[in-house]
Amino acid sequence: MNIKDFVTSRNTAEFDSFRAGVFYYKIQSMKSPFDVYQFQIPIEDIGCATFYASEKSVSVTRWIRKSIENKTFIKI
Repeated sequence: MNIKDFVTSRNTAEFDSFRAGVFYYKIQSMKSPFDVYQFQIPIEDIGCATFYASEKSVSVTRWIRKSIENKTFIKI
């Protein structure tokens, strides 16, 4: 899995749900627009930041990378 397939200036991550202290966002692959993936953003990792329903993929690169590394970046 290559992070460059998801993080581009024109790609966005969309809020999906919140459960047990974790925000779930979904993002489309730029290689295959029909492939949608979900990644996690733990609430304790946010601090005082504001998150919106739609975020530029560049803004959430940190959490996409973490999800890929810990195998929680899943195809939905």
